[in-house]
Amino acid sequence: MPPITTAPLQTPGSRTSWAAGFWTWVRRNGFVLGLFGVVGLAFLFPEPGSRHGWLHPELISNFGIALILFLQGLSMPLEKVKRGAGNWQLHVIIQLFTFVVFPIVGLGFQLLVPHIWVNEPAAIQQGFLYLCVLPSTVSTSVVLTSVAHGNTAAAILSAAFSNIVGVVLTPLLVSFLMQVTGQSGPIGPLLIQITLLTLVPFAGGVALRHFIQSWIDARKSWVNLISNSVILFIVYTAFCDSVIERIWDKYGIALTVGVLACVALLFGMMSLLIHLVSLAAKLNREDGIAVYFCSVKKTLAMGVPLAMLIFGSRTDLSLILLPIMFYHPFQLFVNGVLANRWAREV
Repeated sequence: MPPITTAPLQTPGSRTSWAAGFWTWVRRNGFVLGLFGVVGLAFLFPEPGSRHGWLHPELISNFGIALILFLQGLSMPLEKVKRGAGNWQLHVIIQLFTFVVFPIVGLGFQLLVPHIWVNEPAAIQQGFLYLCVLPSTVSTSVVLTSVAHGNTAAAILSAAFSNIVGVVLTPLLVSFLMQVTGQSGPIGPLLIQITLLTLVPFAGGVALRHFIQSWIDARKSWVNLISNSVILFIVYTAFCDSVIERIWDKYGIALTVGVLACVALLFGMMSLLIHLVSLAAKLNREDGIAVYFCSVKKTLAMGVPLAMLIFGSRTDLSLILLPIMFYHPFQLFVNGVLANRWAREV
């Protein structure tokens, strides 16, 4: 008979249980905490990550962009996509919200926000427009749909499709919408660069997945760690440039508060609109949940590398990234609460 061992009793208010809960929370929110951490690091040590600094971000970033898209291709669960292919109405609604309704709302923000926020930098306006043309997330959209007992198979298909199409469609939409507002140049050279640094490695990852699917799925945590580390590096270098150029000295804390308020307004507007369209389309509960999570979410994982390609030569890149950086944790928090609430209803 094996010896009987006893573990120390952990009451709900004990120091041990509190510490365990704290580290669990840190692990779950490590990427968001990392975002704020690298921003703080950029303000403290901007020289290494600035243009032509000793970290050479102009060289590492291009390799990192290709690596992120290659890993996203490796992780894309195309073998699961076929299960949700039949519900065409759901997929049409999601893609229309992602690439039509959101960009139209982004243009509306271009017209509305300057009247509310008089001293808003032009880069913030472009950042909100850029946020609105990004594709949906894949992993979190699917996870939240599953938690809320929605149509998970359909969520996988729609989120994956928007990411595949978004590699090319997002830069085209950025160029078109910024030409409408008089803020963009020629798109031809940019598309060639985007094809080489995003579409080619992404397609290579998808092709290679067929041969190493089991191996890569078993190491998904390492794939996410590598991708997130590259994203954090790009965010750090973007903020290093803005600190060196003293952009933040000009705008101060009012800029952060203003962006947060606009992010909350945009998220609330889109959530309400998606809910009303789902009701009008008479979607059942499972399809409505999938439509909501796939339509309202925007990907930071693809947004950061694409922004580096589209706006990479600008010293105010950090301002362009600010809306998506705030939108990302905001959508995770609100959607996490909603997913748990809807799960309890079942």
